[in-house]
Amino acid sequence: MTNVPAIRRTRLGLLLGMLLVTGLIPSSQANSNARYEGVATCAGSTCHGRAEGNGAVVRQDEIATWQEPSSATGAHSRAYAALAGERGRQIAASLGLGAATSAPACLGCHTTFAPVDQRGDRFLLADGVGCESCHGASGEWLPLHYARPATHVSNLAAGLVPLEDPQTRARVCLDCHFGSARTGQFVTHSMMAAGHPRISFELDLFSALQQHHDVDSDYIERKGRPDSVKLWAIGQAEAVRRSTGLFAQPSFGMRGMFPEFYFYDCHSCHRSIADGPRRKLTFESNPGRPIPFGNPPFNDENIIMLSAVARALAPGQAEDFLAASRAFHRAMGQDAASAREAAVALGRQAGVLSDGLAARGGGDAFMVIATIAGKATSARFTDYAGSVQAVMAIDTLLNALVRDGRITVGAAAGIRADIAVAYAAVDDPNSYRPGQFRSALGAAARSIGMLQ
Repeated sequence: MTNVPAIRRTRLGLLLGMLLVTGLIPSSQANSNARYEGVATCAGSTCHGRAEGNGAVVRQDEIATWQEPSSATGAHSRAYAALAGERGRQIAASLGLGAATSAPACLGCHTTFAPVDQRGDRFLLADGVGCESCHGASGEWLPLHYARPATHVSNLAAGLVPLEDPQTRARVCLDCHFGSARTGQFVTHSMMAAGHPRISFELDLFSALQQHHDVDSDYIERKGRPDSVKLWAIGQAEAVRRSTGLFAQPSFGMRGMFPEFYFYDCHSCHRSIADGPRRKLTFESNPGRPIPFGNPPFNDENIIMLSAVARALAPGQAEDFLAASRAFHRAMGQDAASAREAAVALGRQAGVLSDGLAARGGGDAFMVIATIAGKATSARFTDYAGSVQAVMAIDTLLNALVRDGRITVGAAAGIRADIAVAYAAVDDPNSYRPGQFRSALGAAARSIGMLQ
C-alpha cells in the first residue's frame, strides 16, 4: 500500500461498488466441491498470521493487512459488518429482505458465501470476504501449499486460484465488483434506490488496494512479473464482457416490464429538473452513442476505456470493437431482442480483445495515456461514470511508468497536481462538468507525455 497514492485511496467511495466462456462463471469457482475451511485456518503465526511481515518466503502478515480497521486494505474483512450498520439495515428494510446479515441477496458479496455442506469447522460468515473468496475453497490445497516439495504449479493443480493471471483475477473481482449470475452477486437498481453505492470497477486499482504481498524476486520466479498496463487493459475488457453477458440475459437485463436500470447511466435520469421559458440541456451529445434523443444510455464507462485500449494496444481489432460498440448503442433504440443480440456481439469482441491482450506482453503506458486523452476518446467523456474511469486510468498508468523506471518518483509528484484537478472534477457527481473535466485530464496527460 505504500506505493498507492493517497489521492487514489481517498476515492474508494467512487468504487464501492452465460457460461464460463463469457466470463460470467469464473474458472476458480466452476464445479468446485472443495470445502471452505475459513480464515482461521490461515492465521497461524507460522503461516499468514504474524504481526510483522518478516517471513522468509511470503510476508506472513497477510491476515493483519486484510484486517486493517481503517484503510482500504481491510475493506474485505469489514464487508460483513457493514450489513449490520445503519445503511445495511435501511437497505434491507426497504427491500423487505429481513436481516441483511442473513439475506442471500447480500451475503453473496459481503462474505465468502460458501454452500452450507461445504463449510469446514472453522468457517465463519462473519469473517466477511475472506481468503477463499479470492484464492478458492482451500480444502484440497491448504494442507499442501506450504510443504517444502510444493510448487505454485502443484498448488494450482490442487485448486488454488491463479490470481496472477489477469483474466482470472478480473473474473473473480467482477463477481462482486460488477456482478455475476450466482445468488447474491448482482446489485439491482432497486438496491441502489434503497441506498447501495453505485458499482464501478478498475482492476489495477482494486489490486493495489488489496495487495497483501510483496512483488519480490521469489514472487516473480514463481508467478512472473505483473504488468500494470496489461492488468488494467484486461480488466476493462473483462468488465465489458461481463456487463454485456449479463445484460443479454432477460432475467438480468429486464426488471418486470422495464429494463434493469442498473446497466444504464445514472445521470441521464438523476439530474435536476427545472421548468422555464428556455430549455437547459443537462447532457452533451456523445459521438460513441448513436441513440435516439432522450433515450437513457447504457453505462459505457468500460466500453470507452476498452476503445482506447484497442486503438493503442490492439489496432487490428480496434475497428471491429468500435463497430460493435456503435451497433450495440444503436440497437438500444430499437427493441429488446436487437439490444440483446448486439450485446452478445459486443461481448464477443471484448473477449477477442481480452484473449489477445492476455497472449501478448504489456503495453506502452505513454501511448495509452495519449489515446485516452486524445480527441477521439475524450469527446466521449460526456458523463460522470466514464470520466471517473478515465482519471483512474491515467493515475494507474502513471504509477506503472514509475514502477517501470520510465518516470522518476519526483517527476510523477510534480504531475500529481494536474491529476488532483481531474479527480476534483469528478469528486461530486452532482457538480460534474464535462468540459472542465476534459480540460483537466488533457493537462495531466500532456504533462505526462512531456516526460517521454
